[in-house]
Amino acid sequence: MANMDYSKILEALNEASLFDLYRLQAAINQQLEAPDRLRAVKKHLKPDQTITYFDSGLNRLVEAVVIKVRRTRLLVENKHDGRRWNIPFYFVNLDNVDTDLHSSGEGITKEQLKVGDRVGFNDRQNQERYGVVTRINPKTATLMVDKNTKWRVAYQFLFPVIDSARSGDPSALEGEVIARQITVNNDRNEDELP
Repeated sequence: MANMDYSKILEALNEASLFDLYRLQAAINQQLEAPDRLRAVKKHLKPDQTITYFDSGLNRLVEAVVIKVRRTRLLVENKHDGRRWNIPFYFVNLDNVDTDLHSSGEGITKEQLKVGDRVGFNDRQNQERYGVVTRINPKTATLMVDKNTKWRVAYQFLFPVIDSARSGDPSALEGEVIARQITVNNDRNEDELP
């Protein structure tokens, strides 16, 4: 089965009524508890296996080690903090699905933001501030801006910050800025590097 485009699905769901969403939730819950689906996931899991699962509170994938495969749940230990959790099988990302949501518009939405993301915003004096998301709230994100300073900022005021040294983003290139020269050719502007 092809991976689903969660961003497009969310766009479609924004048009749905509350009743439509409730009806879909009921159908999805039935599928999440379907015995044949649970067995299909369970047969791929074993103790000491490294997995990722989606934590809705953090809104991101978490790397963990399987401790015990139980009848209806999975006992795991998170690699980043050593905490143990008893999670449903449907939390597990067996197919390594990209869980990031991408917006066609500008800015950041609550659905796109994850705990640990680096973001920026302009404060009331229009000074740019940067921080790390420590909590996702209903209307705001809590950010650690300095070692001892927390801010709660509405999502529409946030912008992403790319830290290529820490992100490991292969599309981020190391280099230097070269001044561009603009030349006019055949009555149109063309960018030309020196």
